[in-house]
Amino acid sequence: MNLVSGILIRVICLGLLVLTFGAFAGRSARQDVDIETRVDQMLAKLSLRQKLDLLGGVDGMFIRDEPAIGLPRLKMSDGPVGVRTWGPTTAFPAGIALAAAWDPDLAETVGSALGEDARARGVNFLLGPGVNIYRAPMNGRNFEYFGEDPYLASRIVVGYVKGVQSHEVVATVKHFALNNQEFDRHNVSSDAEERTMREIYFPCFEAAVTEAHAGAVMNSYNLINGVHATENSWLNNQVLKTDWKFDGILMSDWGSTYDGIAAANAGLDLEMPAGEHMNAATLEPALETGKVAQASIDDKVRRILRIALKFHFLDRPQQDLRVSTYNQAARAVALEEARESVVLLKNDRNVLPLDRHRVHTIAVLGSEVWPAVTGGGGSSTTTPFQSISLLEGLTALGAPTVLYRPGIPSLRELIDNTEFEGKVSVKEFADDHFVRTSRSSAQLKLNDWKEADWVPPGNARSLRYETKFVPRKSGKYLILALAAGEDSYAVYVNSKPMIEQPRREGQAPRSTNVTLAAGEPVTIRVDYILRASAPRFGLGIRAIDDLVSPDAVQVAAMADVAIVSVGFNAFSESEGFDRTYALPAVQEELIHSVSKVNRNTVVLLTAGGDVETESWLKNVPVFLHNWYPGQEGGTALAEILLGNRGPEGKLPISFNKSWEDDPVHDHYYPLATGAGETPHVKYAEGVFLGYRYYTSSAAKPLFPFGFGLSYTEFAFENLQVSIGSDSEGRVRLSFDITNTGKRAGAEVAQVYVGDPSAQAKRPVKELKGFQKVRLSPGERQTVRLTLDRRALSYWDESQHRWRMDPGKFIVYVGDSSENTPLAQEFVIQ
Repeated sequence: MNLVSGILIRVICLGLLVLTFGAFAGRSARQDVDIETRVDQMLAKLSLRQKLDLLGGVDGMFIRDEPAIGLPRLKMSDGPVGVRTWGPTTAFPAGIALAAAWDPDLAETVGSALGEDARARGVNFLLGPGVNIYRAPMNGRNFEYFGEDPYLASRIVVGYVKGVQSHEVVATVKHFALNNQEFDRHNVSSDAEERTMREIYFPCFEAAVTEAHAGAVMNSYNLINGVHATENSWLNNQVLKTDWKFDGILMSDWGSTYDGIAAANAGLDLEMPAGEHMNAATLEPALETGKVAQASIDDKVRRILRIALKFHFLDRPQQDLRVSTYNQAARAVALEEARESVVLLKNDRNVLPLDRHRVHTIAVLGSEVWPAVTGGGGSSTTTPFQSISLLEGLTALGAPTVLYRPGIPSLRELIDNTEFEGKVSVKEFADDHFVRTSRSSAQLKLNDWKEADWVPPGNARSLRYETKFVPRKSGKYLILALAAGEDSYAVYVNSKPMIEQPRREGQAPRSTNVTLAAGEPVTIRVDYILRASAPRFGLGIRAIDDLVSPDAVQVAAMADVAIVSVGFNAFSESEGFDRTYALPAVQEELIHSVSKVNRNTVVLLTAGGDVETESWLKNVPVFLHNWYPGQEGGTALAEILLGNRGPEGKLPISFNKSWEDDPVHDHYYPLATGAGETPHVKYAEGVFLGYRYYTSSAAKPLFPFGFGLSYTEFAFENLQVSIGSDSEGRVRLSFDITNTGKRAGAEVAQVYVGDPSAQAKRPVKELKGFQKVRLSPGERQTVRLTLDRRALSYWDESQHRWRMDPGKFIVYVGDSSENTPLAQEFVIQ
């Protein structure tokens, strides 16, 4: 084929594509008219009671059917990283891992795999993606979301939603809005100014609705400026349905509806999992008295019917029996996502990739090594048919001799193996004040995992455990306690309070250190207040020196390289509670012990964000973040460690030097409140979140947003900026990237914009564009990006609109928020 023929074929194909798109657009407009006509006809056949019944879910995961209009029962499924509700499935890496890949095309591929998997199970609504912004590292659901930056998150969510909905499955974007903590999530009010919401916390939802046309949005549990999200008319009716012209279904999170009339008036369309508040008993009298308008009810039903018709739920079975539920193509997608998401944060002395000619023995240590930890906990927890651990991944790729030891006890083992002096006395009380004793008993351990049907005599609401512990040697001891749900407790050693857990929804294990003398008994007392039907409490004590097993240290000393895998899992980082900033108890001791005997220590972190590293990072040459890597994570990590594949992930968050350095530190948790008062969390940092704060102040992160090392090097050159002459005044950028190293690799070119002329205070840098580039050694590529007016604008609080102030702007180009070697000013009149 000659050049002219090739060009001609491309022109013909482009013309056909344009004609096809035009025809599709025409059909789409006609289909919209037809759909609205059908909605009118269906609505007219429904009685008021039938309409109201449709506003509440049924049987936990369904929109009820309505035979009178041919509406089938519509099936839902958690969650954002796998179609989990209906049996084993493909477990994809966590949402934050997808963001770390910085690859919108990959996001669409992942979404498509999820959509296909949903069709294999007859699922109409996938309850994902989660798109809340990463505000602080402790949020128990950060791992589900797409990081701290609204632009990056927006590009990922658009691809994800388009991929899911390409299979005629509704993507449900959640949790709208400001659900940036799991701490006391039903009661906390997230208080933020409109500019902060519009610039930081809303853009991802906006992009999902206005660009990707998501069919459903889910409200959050929390209050927003004092009003629950499901009752917040400004949020739902003004922002979502008026400003963004959302025509789909706004549903509640499970149990996030608190007032049926308020929710109905505030724009909630569907209460899940059932109509406990938005039902006929509540709404019929409200309609009669005019507290709720009939037009509002009709609009809600219209939205349900509209989505059912748009996605052809009435025209065919939703389950596609031709698609395998054990999908090998989806496995390949999960593997590629895991590969692209791993971030190499430190690689002193080029320990990685491992040299097979010099590395003959690898010690693999830690609780995350085996079995595979695929994801965090809660409604996103996905059970795969098969998952690959790091141990299995290294062995399958033919790594040198691999020596595995867990090295440390699990939390449950630590609790179950703690020996007390004599028995533990248990007193049950009929109140919360430990006054009216109802029964006394004794047990050997402090591992009270009672069955759910346990009913204490006398309706006990609190328990007091008392025992003695005799240390075998002098030194520091770890005391670890854990409970569940909203149960609260206090641990005392010799009457001195050591651990206090107040009542709140969900909780992480808590620990502290105490110095004890050999042979000197100490009195242990635990005051435990029940909120559940039975106690779920455990307490363990062990000498710090005994936490790491001697054989693990010996194995580490024998090996050429020691890999220590640490972090969290579905038990310690989950929906429903905030995790700790420090690594789970005992893991730091493993890092310290191993790094003392092996100078080639590699630390792998499994977590939804950053953690405390101050005590150990300086002692290890290599640090990788693998997030929650899904079912294929072990293979992806092994490939990167052994050099079969280079790391290419970039941080979608700022990694703090310490929690105290974070701009959110002083106002993440609410101030103490009285009984019955709403706790308020003020977003006092405003738009200066994460890297926006660090690039605008003298403070610096440990690892900046956008950062990630490679096995090769890249150079940025030749930045050109031009302003378009059209009415939009678009700014066009071009620059070159060259692979100056000796290996093929991927780089993410990041474009930030500064607006020093703005009348409002703006961050020095804001991400407004990026592109992932793969280059061979010596290869160069020109990147071209365009900035529109929105990229140069901020939200004007007084005028309630996006505003661009004429004057000087600065564009920065580089590979992280802190490393932007190219910069150029331009002026917009």
